[in-house]
Amino acid sequence: MRHKNKLKKLGRPRAHRKALLRNQLISFFKKGRIKTTLVKAKETRKLVERLITLAKEDNQASRRQVFRVLQDKEVSKKLFEEIAPKFKDRSSGYTRILKLGKRIGDGAEEAVLQLIEV
Repeated sequence: MRHKNKLKKLGRPRAHRKALLRNQLISFFKKGRIKTTLVKAKETRKLVERLITLAKEDNQASRRQVFRVLQDKEVSKKLFEEIAPKFKDRSSGYTRILKLGKRIGDGAEEAVLQLIEV
């Protein structure tokens, strides 16, 4: 049964899935947008929203929690100094997903995950 299991497995073992999502997060925060499949975009959005909400409250504990997920000092610094202050007066909904259609090779639904410009 899948009761209260909210995580999509993405067809990967736990360590691979964790690394994939971390890489997606780092790329997203560096560039402000990523192009990926729709399912991966939805899973990445959950983490992005959580990290931006944490980064809005700039203290030592939230910095440590964000760094524990990202494990990249420059991206964490950018999140706290550039991205989070833009969303100080917004409670949620920092990103949007734009569907692009099906990929030619395997028919996977593609999407762009991007920050909402405030």
